[in-house]
Amino acid sequence: MSLPDASRNAYRRLEQIFDASFGAALNPWRHLGALGFLFFWIVAVSGFYLYAVLDTSASGAYRSIDWLTHQQWYLGGVLRSMHRYAADAFIVVTLLHAVREFLFGRYTGFRRFSWPTGVPLLWFAYVSGIGGFWLNWDRLGQFSAVATAEWLDSLAIFATPMTRNFLTNAAVSDRLFSLLVFIHIGVPLLLIFGLWFHIQRISRAEVFPQRFLAIGAFATLLTLALLAPVVSQAPADLASIPGALPLDWFYLFLHPLMYATSPGSVWAMVAAATVLLFLLPFLPLPRHAAQPIAQVHPDNCNGCRRCFDDCPYAAIGMIPHPNGKPGMQLAEVIADLCAGCGICAGACPSATPFRSVSDLVTGIDMPQLPIGALRLALEDKLSKLAAVQGDSKIVVYGCAQGARTDTLAGEDVAVFSLICTGMLPPSFVEYALRGGADGVLLTGCRAAGCAFRLGNRWTEERLQGAREPHLRASVERSRICIAWADPGEENELHAELANFRSRIADLAKLPASPLLPVGVHTPPKRIAPHGHVHQ
Repeated sequence: MSLPDASRNAYRRLEQIFDASFGAALNPWRHLGALGFLFFWIVAVSGFYLYAVLDTSASGAYRSIDWLTHQQWYLGGVLRSMHRYAADAFIVVTLLHAVREFLFGRYTGFRRFSWPTGVPLLWFAYVSGIGGFWLNWDRLGQFSAVATAEWLDSLAIFATPMTRNFLTNAAVSDRLFSLLVFIHIGVPLLLIFGLWFHIQRISRAEVFPQRFLAIGAFATLLTLALLAPVVSQAPADLASIPGALPLDWFYLFLHPLMYATSPGSVWAMVAAATVLLFLLPFLPLPRHAAQPIAQVHPDNCNGCRRCFDDCPYAAIGMIPHPNGKPGMQLAEVIADLCAGCGICAGACPSATPFRSVSDLVTGIDMPQLPIGALRLALEDKLSKLAAVQGDSKIVVYGCAQGARTDTLAGEDVAVFSLICTGMLPPSFVEYALRGGADGVLLTGCRAAGCAFRLGNRWTEERLQGAREPHLRASVERSRICIAWADPGEENELHAELANFRSRIADLAKLPASPLLPVGVHTPPKRIAPHGHVHQ
């Protein structure tokens, strides 16, 4: 096993461990981007209050922050601590988010836009965060400001050295301090724009975590603020050199690195790392082969916009239909944005196997696995299942990105591997049951971990009748099972199939019962939440 594969599997295993305790919806490792947005807004809101009471003069800044910390600890002191801890948390989850996207190969192809636009955000966050230490104007802020000035002076881009502003206490004027305030406030505005720009090519971006996860993250910061409040060190004194200082390594790691090496070495390392990260999507690295993009068939597209609404990457636009009918539209695939997931095919109302046409052509489809070919393959396997004795014949629709499903195949189990489970029209579930299958099992990436973001979510909503096209109410829900499982969870998937087979066999012993509304069964251990759809 290669190092990238081992690293990816290790990270996936970590996610699975947390899934077992918290569930996918509350697993912070699966919602790093959303947590980043949450921490940013906590920093912004708390920063507004801190700025309102900050004396923006060189002589008064320290006093105002120190007063806030000790005299108004119940509000200002707590907000200051949360401001600091949220800033650290923002850096941590942002870096982890970048690592996760890299490990799962989500930096090239249709995701090529998001990666380069995310690289500048790291620098915006760093510059904004380091500026916050200067505003305290304590010994740590003094150390950071002087070290930063020395680092900038090594480039010889200023007419006079920056360090001249920090030679004496008198040199730090109110004008200079106003500049520091501007940097700390102005850069976050660039960060806001950068975050907005970063998510432009994905639809329904997760910009806020699930409610209970958000509450848990906020409560954690509040607990830290109360138990370990942030306090200023001694006031800055440029007439003396600070001794040993406790550092915030999330932001200030460059300073000791510079003194241990040289300013030029740090600039070289920073520049090299930035360029490498920025060019990563364009480097000839080993990667998965690109999937063919979706194809639109105008004669079968009625402009319903379902594919437009369901596409996870905003890769579908609507244009006037070439038939010239007033107001009628046609779906158009934007090739550079298309992930080749097929979710659009699952959304198309014409993608139903119950159509009487012999050659099933849909409004939008995937050329490597068209819906018509899937129907033919299903009919072939159903004919073979018909010859099998027993009352537990099962059709499995799996996802190529999730746990392997080929090992599930057997005499009474027909397996179909899809690009994404979201490409499956729900009518194929009914078609399989009417064609002789006793049960249908759907599997794919874990909930909140879909390789194509929304595939498992749309699948669940379609089966529950919450999204078009939906599964008809007449379909017996007790014969449908959803078991989300990631690669490496094949044993759990086998166990779930065995349990489902047993339930199907038990159903054969019972008289027919009226259908009840669709619900969601509690999932087995380590199988993703939203497990079984049952009656």
